[in-house]
Amino acid sequence: MPELPEVETIRAVLEPQLEGMGIKDVILRHPGVIAHPDAGLFRATAAGRRITGLGRRGKFLTMELGDGMRVIIHLRMTGCLLVTPPGFPEEKHTHVVIILSDGREIRFSDTRRFGRLWLIRSGEEDTWSGMMKLGPEPFSPELSGSYLREKLGRSSRAIKEGIMDQGVTAGIGNIYSDEILFHAGIHPAMKCSSLTDAGWERLSKIIPERLSFFTEANRITADEYLRTKGKEYRNTPFIGIYGHEGKPCPICGTPLERTVIGGRGSTYCPACQREEG
Repeated sequence: MPELPEVETIRAVLEPQLEGMGIKDVILRHPGVIAHPDAGLFRATAAGRRITGLGRRGKFLTMELGDGMRVIIHLRMTGCLLVTPPGFPEEKHTHVVIILSDGREIRFSDTRRFGRLWLIRSGEEDTWSGMMKLGPEPFSPELSGSYLREKLGRSSRAIKEGIMDQGVTAGIGNIYSDEILFHAGIHPAMKCSSLTDAGWERLSKIIPERLSFFTEANRITADEYLRTKGKEYRNTPFIGIYGHEGKPCPICGTPLERTVIGGRGSTYCPACQREEG
């Protein structure tokens, strides 16, 4: 699933191409990906609007249509968003095509069909997408050590599960939680309630630092993004821990190990990340 750095990459690539463009029509090949409102109203409402911006909140993209109206997009596991010239070969499993005023198209494809789009009309409260339940952005001043301790410090959950809770911090998933915890020197299975105040402070600094690093590492041009069909920028070679079990730790050389936490695979260094923190 794309996490915050990947979703921010998509936003940065697509926003300059979309800002100011009018929506001529919306083609819904598989209406089931439209979660709100019904597909017919989605099409009728979006057609004729002008795109004023493309934002990001956690793992969500928000296509602003003026007057408070917006289309919220969540890519989930395999969703992909492209802006293509007319006649560009269409990806298999393309479910939504938004035709722009200059003839280009916004195409949403999704192999597993888990991704969803919501259209929130002017004056309408978003009670459907779940975006309103998100915790602060990792780059927000609100994400302090004391905030994390207040939210998680009494929890018996593993710290990896805690920082992946979207209601606590928006945008962190399985890959970058491993990277964050490695650089913070915290074992992923450690109980949140066992972490010291110094550990929470360290974590609050490492979270934005690592996500900023990977956001920069993921940067790609619009031409590269289109040529690779929005896929090749993910899981950059800069990832040092996630999925590297058995390889030497980049700090101490100890073989990295894998465990399962909350049903998700997690890679860590048994020497650099001790369970007692």
